[in-house]
Amino acid sequence: MLFNTIDFAIFFIVVLSTIVIIKNRKFQHLFLLFASYFFFYYSSNYLITLLIFTTIWDYYLGNAISKSVDIKKKKIILIITIAGNLGLLGFFKYTDFVITQFNILGNVFDLNTHIPLLNLAFPIGISFYTFHSLTYIIDIYRGHITPVKTLREYALFVAFFPQLVAGPILRAREFLPQLREKIEQVEAGTRLRQILINNSNLKFGITLMAFGFLKKMFFADNISFMVNDIFNYPIGLDSFTIILGAIGFGIQIYCDFSGYTDIAIGAAMIMGFKIPANFNKPFFARSPSDFWRKWHISLSTWVRDYLYLPLVFKNRKSSIRILSSLMITFFLLGLWHGAGWNYIIFGVLHGIFVSADTLIRKKVSSEKLNSFFKTKLGILSSIFVTQYLVFFAFIAFRVKDMEHMAYSLQKYVVIDFRTIDTMTFISNHKFSFIILIIFVILHFISYRKVNLPEQISKFGLAKWTIFLASVMLIIFFTFNGSKADFIYFQF
Repeated sequence: MLFNTIDFAIFFIVVLSTIVIIKNRKFQHLFLLFASYFFFYYSSNYLITLLIFTTIWDYYLGNAISKSVDIKKKKIILIITIAGNLGLLGFFKYTDFVITQFNILGNVFDLNTHIPLLNLAFPIGISFYTFHSLTYIIDIYRGHITPVKTLREYALFVAFFPQLVAGPILRAREFLPQLREKIEQVEAGTRLRQILINNSNLKFGITLMAFGFLKKMFFADNISFMVNDIFNYPIGLDSFTIILGAIGFGIQIYCDFSGYTDIAIGAAMIMGFKIPANFNKPFFARSPSDFWRKWHISLSTWVRDYLYLPLVFKNRKSSIRILSSLMITFFLLGLWHGAGWNYIIFGVLHGIFVSADTLIRKKVSSEKLNSFFKTKLGILSSIFVTQYLVFFAFIAFRVKDMEHMAYSLQKYVVIDFRTIDTMTFISNHKFSFIILIIFVILHFISYRKVNLPEQISKFGLAKWTIFLASVMLIIFFTFNGSKADFIYFQF
């Protein structure tokens, strides 16, 4: 079910109305679980069985890890659990990609073998709910959390509908305590909290959702026309058009994905649940490492805590160990995004950028670096260089055809200084280009303002209503009529 449809609006109103009418904690949780499964089934049909299987698999094996006192047995159960999760993810997401590579090798070495593709249906959200589940299992093994008391609570954690399809990636230790949060009662002692909808959460949640819809339906969907015209067939285009396309796609995917995240966080906030932020003004990052502290935060911190740190744990002082671990981490981060060489190249490029950044910081005195990068020139230079590299890597993310990608990357780096074709292209895509400029201006304003959605949510009722009405009118008058999927649905 897409957030940007009437179907979701009706679904969400029904969910909220039911929660408000029936104030029973156990019923509310069961109803939310049922609603989340319906939300998933609406788009995925029978593939909901994979979600249910993953939930049951990890719940019972998580209990087995917790109950075991034998360290060796704990490790064996952990390995079995992780293998089951990643095996399911790998089979559905990467099988046809691997078969294709074998067939290509067979043609190269003239083996006269051809393995037919399975053409498996891709389960929406499998990358996200697999990582949700892995946090639960690994944290139990590490002793950071204890297993949940009921399968109902764990199932709701995995399937919670606002973030189920495209994140942010939830961690069990952040979400599960919210289900059993206690409130004080003067006479009756303590009891577990019901789901309550209060005015402050409602206003902030709706404001955040409004920002999300504006990002997706006004910015991302309208910029996509220009980006598609550039990268559907980039051969022959000049450098400045390719650069425009790279910047356009970077802004498109940011508005698309952060828009989804805003809607997810806002919807959860209305129901009293806190989901961690996933973006923090990444286009103002001052280094490749800083970019990944600001972009898709839930994924970058996940791979840091569950992949990178275990890889370097035994030898943090070795530069070779650090750099090799970074490259492995970013290779797998790229592969997580999809079964395609373009995603792998995207990950490897960022691995190179972050490794170079890490190496420079280790070799050059931090005192010298800090003294320069605290100046205005240093800040602007670091932001410009970082974003140049980021948009360069976005080309690999967007362009799947290797020939088209090679041409686009080459034109991005080796500037041909042709401008006539670029000006003609812009004149043919005036609306998309104007929206791109509007985003840049508004994004800079939001950078100067701390937590703009929260500030707007504190407006008086009249001003706040005008804000919502303005957002709705902007979307209404610029909506192109297509219900475009969120980009991260495919991952």
